[in-house]
Amino acid sequence: MAAFRVILGCMLIASATAFNNEAEVAANPIRKVVSMLQAMQKKIAAEGDKEKELFDKFNCYCQNGDQALAKSISEAETKAPQVSSDIEEGESQVVQLKADLKSHQSDRAAAKAAMAEATAIREKEAAEFASLKAELDANLAALAKATAAIEKGMAGSFLQTADAQVLKKLVLNENAMAEYDRDELTAFLSGSQSYAPQSGQITGILKEMADTMTKSLNDATSDENSSISSYQGLMAAKTKEVDALTRSIEEKSVRLGELQVSIVEMKEDLDDTQKALLEDKKFLADLGKNCAQKTKEHEQNMKTRGEELVALADTIKILNDDDALELFKKTLPGSSASFVQIEVTQRQQALAIVQAAKGTNSRPELNFLVLALQGKKVDFSKVIKMIDNMVATLGAEQQDDNDKKEYCEMQFDAADDKKKGLERGVSNLKKAIAKETDAIATLADEIKALEASIVSLDKSVAEATEQRKDENKEYTELMASDAAAKELLGFAKNRLNKFYNPKQYKAAAVLADVSAHNAGKVAPGPPPATAAAYSKKSEESNGVIAMIDLLIKDLDKEMTEAKTTEKDAQGDYEQAMKDSAEKRATDSKTLADKQKAKAETTSDMEANTEEKAATTKTLMATLEYIQSLHAECDWLLQYFEVRKEARTGEIDSLKNAKAVLSGADFSLVETGRRLRGQA
Repeated sequence: MAAFRVILGCMLIASATAFNNEAEVAANPIRKVVSMLQAMQKKIAAEGDKEKELFDKFNCYCQNGDQALAKSISEAETKAPQVSSDIEEGESQVVQLKADLKSHQSDRAAAKAAMAEATAIREKEAAEFASLKAELDANLAALAKATAAIEKGMAGSFLQTADAQVLKKLVLNENAMAEYDRDELTAFLSGSQSYAPQSGQITGILKEMADTMTKSLNDATSDENSSISSYQGLMAAKTKEVDALTRSIEEKSVRLGELQVSIVEMKEDLDDTQKALLEDKKFLADLGKNCAQKTKEHEQNMKTRGEELVALADTIKILNDDDALELFKKTLPGSSASFVQIEVTQRQQALAIVQAAKGTNSRPELNFLVLALQGKKVDFSKVIKMIDNMVATLGAEQQDDNDKKEYCEMQFDAADDKKKGLERGVSNLKKAIAKETDAIATLADEIKALEASIVSLDKSVAEATEQRKDENKEYTELMASDAAAKELLGFAKNRLNKFYNPKQYKAAAVLADVSAHNAGKVAPGPPPATAAAYSKKSEESNGVIAMIDLLIKDLDKEMTEAKTTEKDAQGDYEQAMKDSAEKRATDSKTLADKQKAKAETTSDMEANTEEKAATTKTLMATLEYIQSLHAECDWLLQYFEVRKEARTGEIDSLKNAKAVLSGADFSLVETGRRLRGQA
């Protein structure tokens, strides 16, 4: 009884730990124990059913597993090295692609900087040329007007214009001009009364000046055009370089994303293959032993599980007994105290854990810096050097964050685009498969209808042919009968004509035949007494002959109609056979086309189904890659600005500390000197 109380107490403590909210504490603990035991019963029974199902499959495998395992092992041993090689090659390509991307980014930045510098230089040169051209154009215009005025004898009026002042200023500033020419032009432009006009000499000087300036303008224009051409060539080359680098960055970013997704797929495949290979080898090595052992373990498990279920059932029966429940009400202590103590203990432990974890995120370098400053003997030069090193480290960390941020953003964009494309692909393939399934069903119905139509057509053709044969047979028989009747009527008419109309009689071989036919008959006996002489019935015979002619005419008409009917029937039959043959050929071709279309549609559906499975697999790998990108990049992207701001503040603080330390060092030296002087 005491042992039972100990067990029961342990169960109550476990129950209190598992159900620690106020509503559960207030409930009857024995009911909770019973509920727990009943839940255990259900769980154990479910596990037993699951284990039996698995063992049945396992036992089936034991019976037929040798060949399957050998084949699986052979395939895995062939596949694993190839996949490993592909993964190594892929990872090597990833490293190279990342290096290429960083190099392309640096080259693109350098090219853009060169373009900006060239643009600034070109703008400066263009401004200088524009200023020079404007000045030379103004001077040439003044020279041209002066020359024209002098040649027209209007020098006096020209001297009153602004162009004259421009020309005068030009002459005074032209260092390359001969002094004599300068004096001549100056005197001319000044309008001195003592100056004796020498038009030819002045115009010569002016034209020489104009030629010199024109040559200078042409040279400057040529230089400007050459600079423009060089600038345009440089900009075209650098633009092409930037575009090529941008395309390379985009293409290699896409390739990098796809390659990393492919590596994820290959690693999963390799892991699955290696695990399956190890399991297959291990299982094949001791197949018989393992099967026997598993069978024994299964039987033991079932036995133990049965015993456990019996024990649980007995325990539930004991705890559910009315006497036991009454006893528990009297003996069990109040439920509040123990749970409150447990709650307090848990709170204390949680507080201790929080206190222990407090301040664990400080930068180690700062801790070392604090330790260094807290020492009794402080070497400020070392501390300052530590600060400089930390500033450099923080700058490098920020640059790494910048590069990583660009990489993450590009990879997220590329992976998201690929995910959307794959999702669209899967959706489109689903629609295509559904459409192809409907098309196959429709084609099957149409093929069935065509086959039935061809069978029906063949049957109609056979029936029409049989009918035509019967009709032709009837026609042949009719023509033969009518011909015989017509011949017989002709014979009869000819016989009548022999008697009544001898002139119309025609001797015929058939009479001989008839005579021959009658020749074999026995001669009659003596004739009886005869009547008086006979008179011919000529009038009556004429009516008979006319009747025979009418009958012959009717026979001719019937034969003519029969021929026409036969001809029409034969024509209709031949046309029907032709139309039937054409329809059968058309239906047969249509049937073949639809059978071909059905086969092609079925092939397309199977191909789309396979492609959908492959696309879905790639989509899953892409989602896994995106998940890995989130694991790699989310924290950085989320806290990038915070880290940048904190790092900037930390750098500023370090620089301020360095400044303070530098000032402190100087003040300490001065303080030391004053103290020594006072001593």
